[in-house]
Amino acid sequence: MADTAFLTDADFEQYRSLIYNECGIHFTSTNRSILESRLRERLREKNIDSVKTYFAAISSDQGELKSFLDSITTNLTRFFRNQPQFDALQNHVITELQNIKKADGNTTIKVWSAGCSTGEEPYSIAMLMCEVLPPHWKCEIIASDLSLKCLMTAREGFYADNRLDGIPDNYLKKYFEKVEGGYKILPKLAANIRFDYHNLKNDSGLRNVDVVFCRNVIIYFDEVTQAAVINRFWDAMAPKSFLFIGHSESLFGMDTKFEFVKTEWATLYRKFI
Repeated sequence: MADTAFLTDADFEQYRSLIYNECGIHFTSTNRSILESRLRERLREKNIDSVKTYFAAISSDQGELKSFLDSITTNLTRFFRNQPQFDALQNHVITELQNIKKADGNTTIKVWSAGCSTGEEPYSIAMLMCEVLPPHWKCEIIASDLSLKCLMTAREGFYADNRLDGIPDNYLKKYFEKVEGGYKILPKLAANIRFDYHNLKNDSGLRNVDVVFCRNVIIYFDEVTQAAVINRFWDAMAPKSFLFIGHSESLFGMDTKFEFVKTEWATLYRKFI
């Protein structure tokens, strides 16, 4: 097939407007090549020879639109990515939440992994929580993503040998089963996590969340969408709660109510009202 997926400026504007309206991801001239590359792949898979024909397809078929949006998202992740943030979770956030919750006898910590990709982040959180929380405490983790393909991988809980970097040996033995070609998450760990499709442009419906992880996601949004997403996190979070974003991301200059927190291990944000 000829390289008919190359976008004219008019095509590019049409596609990026649709993507922005649907999920808030903002393509600029700088990352235009990423969109074109993913679009070429999609046209080959569907055996469609025109970007205009494909645009008509995703405009009328919600299933194909979801598949297209799935294809343009970047899903780079690994277990215990950015270890200092997990150190801050263990040594600062969990301790703070336990002290806060003791007053009303609450022994459940609710975590939202927003943009969970293929599941490494929520499983990492679950392992840490199982290790450090007292036996009578429990952790409920909601893990969401825009990519149905990634969610299917996450739910399956199978990871090839080359995907296991960052997992301590004792965690690997305790929370995984060795299977052909890799390792599979044990049911006792998976039971702490509920995976669900969610578009961050919409209200999640979640409330009283104690910890939100949304790392390396808002960097793909423009300023208006970033602020809207962050403020929806505020609405979803408990009166005393904590937010982790990517180490290259910041709320500086954004109109939000979150307070910046600098710990010995990593920086984060908190909601305290």
